[in-house]
Amino acid sequence: MKYRSAAITDIGKTRNENEDRFLRDDALGLFGVADGIGGLPGGGEAAECTVQSLVAAFQKDPAITDLVTLTQSVSARVQELGQAVNPPYGIGTTLTFGIFKNGQLKLAHVGDSRAYVLQKGDFLALTTDHNIENEARMMRARGEKVTITPENRNALTRCIGQPSVPEVDFQEFIVTKGDRYFFTTDGICRMISEQELSDILSGPESPADMLKLILDLAMKRGGHDNLTAVLVYIDEA
Repeated sequence: MKYRSAAITDIGKTRNENEDRFLRDDALGLFGVADGIGGLPGGGEAAECTVQSLVAAFQKDPAITDLVTLTQSVSARVQELGQAVNPPYGIGTTLTFGIFKNGQLKLAHVGDSRAYVLQKGDFLALTTDHNIENEARMMRARGEKVTITPENRNALTRCIGQPSVPEVDFQEFIVTKGDRYFFTTDGICRMISEQELSDILSGPESPADMLKLILDLAMKRGGHDNLTAVLVYIDEA
């Protein structure tokens, strides 16, 4: 498999610290993003611990295939760190990452960062946000009555570092030549619509130039959060 990749991150215009981190390791085929949970001390430490733990695990054993168990073990490590960094409440982060190998993408996801693919002209969401609004939607589909407020609809229901073992969404995809895989934190996808991202990512620019276009647009619209993204072009599956 041959691919080109780029990553970008920025503190944005309103935050005092960049608590986002990204994964970009062409040799391992490892890509993704982590967004430290705001409102608590240690978001940056949670995201940093998460990405460093994943890189170390794949460097030790590049043949890892059980991303669910791996993600849960990383969450336990972050939870331990949280006891030292912020004992009363702990620390947490989102995590959305994939490993490209043998013509496949294995994808693991916890939280509300996102992964997309632009494939044969279609822009497809590969993840679902783990928040109260989506949990309520699924409960209503089962016939349950649920009430949520505008204030809490985006609150996370799963994260890395939580005391309990997190439920991890895991999927496998066949990778095809020409695919463009986009991993992003919510600082970008809350500022730019999926249709706009599809239009931008369909352009001829390199991965690095493409990410710069996306970042500039999000900043132009306010840059209200940290902004981080990783983009992978599949040149040969």
